[in-house]
Amino acid sequence: MNTNRIVLSKKSKRFLEDLRIYLFSSGKNADEIEDIVEELQVHLIEAERDGKSIDNIVGQSPKAYMDQISDEMLTDYQEWFTYIVIIVFGSFGFIIMNDLFQGSVSYSLLEIIGYLSIATVFIICVFQAFKYIAAHNLSKIVEYVIFYVLGLLPISLYIGLIFLNEVIETPVIHLEMLGMIITAILTLALLLAISYWAKTWAMLIILALLILPDTVLHSFHISETLHLLLGTSISFVGIAIYLVIHSKLSRAHS
Repeated sequence: MNTNRIVLSKKSKRFLEDLRIYLFSSGKNADEIEDIVEELQVHLIEAERDGKSIDNIVGQSPKAYMDQISDEMLTDYQEWFTYIVIIVFGSFGFIIMNDLFQGSVSYSLLEIIGYLSIATVFIICVFQAFKYIAAHNLSKIVEYVIFYVLGLLPISLYIGLIFLNEVIETPVIHLEMLGMIITAILTLALLLAISYWAKTWAMLIILALLILPDTVLHSFHISETLHLLLGTSISFVGIAIYLVIHSKLSRAHS
């Protein structure tokens, strides 16, 4: 398989990756996607060995070709829904764990509904954005703009939720010590289950890098501004280093 990847042109490899993302974002079954990509990869290798380009296989419109394949596949709603549920509750677990380390867990009904709704909307928008990017030959600048807008979306919605929560009063759930312990155990179990299902500890490592610096800094007598600056810097630098190391290790094993 590695030899085949080397033989393929950059254009063909890019198309295969785009096709994989497009089909995944369209809610197709992951195993079926890999079967189709591998089958198409064989055709592309044979075509390029015969001196033909990818256009001889997919035609002049890659998007039309992707749509054709997508239409021939059944949508796996169960798997797609599973991804959404896991990501939504995983992100909510991040919020809960962070609040647990802060020593206070208190949420209004509006906050709970808002957190889950924002996460769901964001995930759907991400899937649609990936699908659009995969189907169109966009410049890097346009791709960066799309990702930038995606990054601003949840931030804007969370800010709106904060203001809305101050205006609208809804019942508040406040956890005492026993409730916090039970919540911590259940949330950690959920994050462990998601990590095991995804076959990666990335979620827990990033969670630790987000929470531990702030927790450690609480033991030092420093100003709130310096605390925020150091905590944020340490977390993001740590996450960046982890992602670089993880990327290099993934490439080394590919």
